[in-house]
Amino acid sequence: HRDLHSFPTRRSSDLKEDIVRITAKRKTVTLVTLAPEQVGEDVIPALAGAGIHVALGHSMATYAQTVAAMRQGLTGFTHLFNAMRPLQSREPGPIAAALESPDAWYGLIVDGIHVAPAMLRLALRGAGHPILVTDAMPPVGGTRQSFRLNGEDISVRDGRCATRHGTLAGAALDMATAVRNCVELLDVPLTDALRYASTHPAQYLGLGHVLGRLLPGYRADMVALDPVGINVLQTWVAGAQG
Repeated sequence: HRDLHSFPTRRSSDLKEDIVRITAKRKTVTLVTLAPEQVGEDVIPALAGAGIHVALGHSMATYAQTVAAMRQGLTGFTHLFNAMRPLQSREPGPIAAALESPDAWYGLIVDGIHVAPAMLRLALRGAGHPILVTDAMPPVGGTRQSFRLNGEDISVRDGRCATRHGTLAGAALDMATAVRNCVELLDVPLTDALRYASTHPAQYLGLGHVLGRLLPGYRADMVALDPVGINVLQTWVAGAQG
């Protein structure tokens, strides 16, 4: 799984080289996050035509630009609401395009910090498919409370990964907590929250036939949860106990 955040504005020859490298045959699934307004009209069709999953992210695309990109093969939205043009009455931008399309798959950071619960509940009423994402930074699963990102010092304070100026820089969120927050902050049934964390991302990546469900023939990736506190009790990866 290769997630490439946003092509910068580049020369046509450089983009062609990027496309050749990204579309080279490999055994893994490739997901590219880009800003549609920053690439030529031939980029998304070339990526999608090669079986690459294309998502919008870190983008100021307009609604019209987003719809055009979706017609070309863009289907995903990387951490919806964050690092993209906001939803406005006269320029609805990519958020409206995502929520009204039954073919859209959009990631949601459910940490109670990146997006207000009311906006997340609105997204869950959309026509598309929500996917829980963590945007997790190094402190998650580790002991460090600070790290460097793009040359800046980032610290975790009150559950926020932020620069010294207070700008968010990723999240201090793990997937189990994202599921718990769906239940506690958004009043989502646990079964739905688990589907957003497992079945939906597997389906989006074209792996829904082997991952994301507990069925014969599927890989035995399992998590045992305390149904009350929704805490992880045990994990199995491909049948091996973690």
